[in-house]
Amino acid sequence: MTQNYHTYTEILQQPVVWKKAFQAVLGRKNQIKSFLDKYIPEGYEIILTGAGTSAYIGDALEPALYNTLFKGARSLATTDIITAPEQYFGPDSKVLLVSFARSGNSPESVGAIHAVEKTAGNVAHIFITCNAEGELAKMKGGNILCLLLPPETNDLSLAMTSSYSTMLLTCSLIANIDHIEEEQAHIDVLSLCVENAMKKYEAAIKEITSRKFSRAVFLGSGPLKGVAEESRLKLQELTDGAIMCAFDSFLGFRHGPKAIVKQDTLMVYILSPDPKVLRYELDLIKQVNSNNKVVASVVVCQQKPAELPADSCHLCVETGLPQGFPAYYGCVSNIFVAQLLGFYKSIDCGLCPDTPSVSGNISRVVEGVILYI
Repeated sequence: MTQNYHTYTEILQQPVVWKKAFQAVLGRKNQIKSFLDKYIPEGYEIILTGAGTSAYIGDALEPALYNTLFKGARSLATTDIITAPEQYFGPDSKVLLVSFARSGNSPESVGAIHAVEKTAGNVAHIFITCNAEGELAKMKGGNILCLLLPPETNDLSLAMTSSYSTMLLTCSLIANIDHIEEEQAHIDVLSLCVENAMKKYEAAIKEITSRKFSRAVFLGSGPLKGVAEESRLKLQELTDGAIMCAFDSFLGFRHGPKAIVKQDTLMVYILSPDPKVLRYELDLIKQVNSNNKVVASVVVCQQKPAELPADSCHLCVETGLPQGFPAYYGCVSNIFVAQLLGFYKSIDCGLCPDTPSVSGNISRVVEGVILYI
């Protein structure tokens, strides 16, 4: 029974958890605003950081937060910071480091904090984490703001699902803290639409995973490229590497990476709601369809574009979000598709989705990293 897996529960609970996270941020509005007012007007550079899935949060948000308090934020993985912090920071650097961490215990999470503090002249921290017992949650200081998410986000399964989406949304809410009360309507719409879409398309997504494919490609533009990056990881790690996955932007995919498309490929297109961007995406879909025969094509979008030919995909998943919905919330509406693809393909491969790594190559909290800081 699917209900017996933590992974399944943690995927389906996301719309409910997002509402809880909103209430948590709302309840701390004054504290959050006071903290940001100390650093943002002083020209602190906002760095969005994490490792793996937590880094992909920043990759999605960097282009999405352009019209918020976090305009100009840069995504920089902890794994890059640790190896060469002096390439990014110096004595004149003023840094507001926003750290995403499910457990808060990975070597890179703690190591990056120390590396930035040793290298940059002035540092403040925002910790967005899911584990009350983690090292990040226990750190104290006048230059630290810790946002502990609802306990349900501390996924029990190996794959990050609720943790990923809720940390992303929490950062977006913080970036809109000046008018946080108005954001409740957006979170309510997001939660309702995704809940309905999960119910509507789960069986069809499961059917796709019963097909025989050994590779998958996820494409997205702008913030959705970051979502494609995380989508790629979900299917690959939940199948213990049995399905090799790639991601790219729609335009970038033409420049060599398209060579990966073979007959044993699943294509997943995450479409932009921006009509100007969509033109390029539809052109790529038409080109792939005319040049290649693949196992299946899945389109994920807010509303099915009228220009999308009826025979261009095997499944079109509509999240139902309205036109003009903010990208820093809307981008996370697409991730459940890859999460369910990974969950059901894991079972199809004879694996346990909660602990799919038979090889032992990956673990819930990364192990074996020696820090030379």
